[in-house]
Amino acid sequence: MANKIYKGIGSSDGVSIAKVFILKEDKIVIDDSKAKDPKAEITKYESAMAKTKEDLVKLKATTLEKLGAEKAEIFEAHLSILEDPAIGEGILELINKSEYTVSKAINEVTGNFVAMFEAMDDEYFKERAADVKDISARLLKHALGVRIIDLAAINEEVIIVAEDLTPSQTAQLNPKMVKGFACNVGGRTSHAAIMARSLEIPAVLGLKDILSSVKDNDIIAMDGSTGEIEINPKDKKVWEKKVESFKASQEELKKFINAPTVTKDGFKDFILGANIGSPNDVENVLAYGGEAIGLFRSEFLYMDNSNWPTEEEQFTSYKKVVDLMKGKPTVIRTLDIGGDKKLSYFQFPHEDNPFLGYRAIRFTMDKKDIFRTQIRALLRASAFGPLGIMFPMIATVDEFKAAKEFTLECKKELEKEGIKVGKDLEIGMMIEIPAAAVIADKFAKYADFFSVGTNDLIQYTMAADRMSEKVSYLYQPYSPSILHLLKLTIDGAHKHGKWVGMCGEMAGEPHAIPLLMGLGLDEFSMSATSVPRARSIMSKLTIKETQELVAKALECETTEEVLNLVKKVIK
Repeated sequence: MANKIYKGIGSSDGVSIAKVFILKEDKIVIDDSKAKDPKAEITKYESAMAKTKEDLVKLKATTLEKLGAEKAEIFEAHLSILEDPAIGEGILELINKSEYTVSKAINEVTGNFVAMFEAMDDEYFKERAADVKDISARLLKHALGVRIIDLAAINEEVIIVAEDLTPSQTAQLNPKMVKGFACNVGGRTSHAAIMARSLEIPAVLGLKDILSSVKDNDIIAMDGSTGEIEINPKDKKVWEKKVESFKASQEELKKFINAPTVTKDGFKDFILGANIGSPNDVENVLAYGGEAIGLFRSEFLYMDNSNWPTEEEQFTSYKKVVDLMKGKPTVIRTLDIGGDKKLSYFQFPHEDNPFLGYRAIRFTMDKKDIFRTQIRALLRASAFGPLGIMFPMIATVDEFKAAKEFTLECKKELEKEGIKVGKDLEIGMMIEIPAAAVIADKFAKYADFFSVGTNDLIQYTMAADRMSEKVSYLYQPYSPSILHLLKLTIDGAHKHGKWVGMCGEMAGEPHAIPLLMGLGLDEFSMSATSVPRARSIMSKLTIKETQELVAKALECETTEEVLNLVKKVIK
């Protein structure tokens, strides 16, 4: 019962103490011998494929129900990889021509894909490597008859300790029984962490060697906010008090679900909205007191389709969201495809750096027939409630003006056809490229609003891929350089009487909220579950103290200096 303390990456908030559940997978043994009966191996492969596909379809449905469309897309991507002809044909060729066993063929083909993806710098392909590993393991287990652990069957309170958790494993977790998980690898932006936050399960990742330090019947205590882990805690009562304190704070937050958004000194003009990926997510937004949809990621309509979605299909989805919001504003981002988001029915040209290439507005303004279908659907939906159309990846004033002009042409077409377009329609843009932030006041002459996409703005400003472990230290939301870009953006918009929202992860971060309040951000859009906490933070601060905080923060040289100032304010 040795006591040990670990510090990892706090990846999903929450405090818990429970018995250790060591996730040890049965070993997969690859049969390197020559296949005696290739036909029998092919039969095993086809059976494994069918079972794996059945698993993924179920996982997608479960995830859709529990977590919404955006998270369910992970398993749509898994299905696409599973059915990739290059993988299937490669496996069958090795069995038929080289007399490989099914396990050896699966292992070699998927292993080659993993190695190829891991060697690339592109975020999209790195994520695909992890996905291929997940699919490969499931295929191999079915082919070899190896047990697949059913994490949904856990029937006592535990904290899972593992090397890593795959998206398919995380999706199975029941928050009533799984009180947290601690893994050797991973970080805040991994699929497992993102899904843990949606499930409201505490998670500490990047612990490196915790798996070798625990055994069955150990007790583990964890704080998913700070990343602190204690095995066989010396003083259980201390942790039990932390658990109770966290529960009390969560109960306190419930009071803010339906409360007005108002600061300590009575300022009422901040709007707290939420980001969604499908109409199914709106229910959650309203349940947590969201006052707007700050970002509807329309690309999921395209990624969850076998062909370009029709105008009618899109109109139905957009109208449903606007209707459900009952007069509260909705901002829908136009198709943001390319980079890390691919389509099964369209082949993007090869680029060495697709994140800075042919994507988002650059793609849609080049493919105006595809863009027209979406814009018409959006304009039609605007007749049913306040709607903002938002263009992603805008770099120049000319680019925005051209996209806006195209939208207004579509509006004229619809009006000629006798189709209504909403009077509350707004046309705005994402601020995610530093070039746009620097001259935001110029864009504000033409745009009705801005929404800051901090995830991309930060990595483009710092020239650092936030998914790269080697340079992750440069992903700094609180860098004085980022604060100066945000000030330019907000001041530039307000100069022309336009409003500014933020739909990147920073909008819901507790340490960022006081800074954003002081900078004068108008709308904060985040995950729905973060809305009550943001409202609580705002209620404890005055505008004057947040403005004084920002004035000091803008004089800082480092992220650490900025964070120290914020901590003094929020205590």
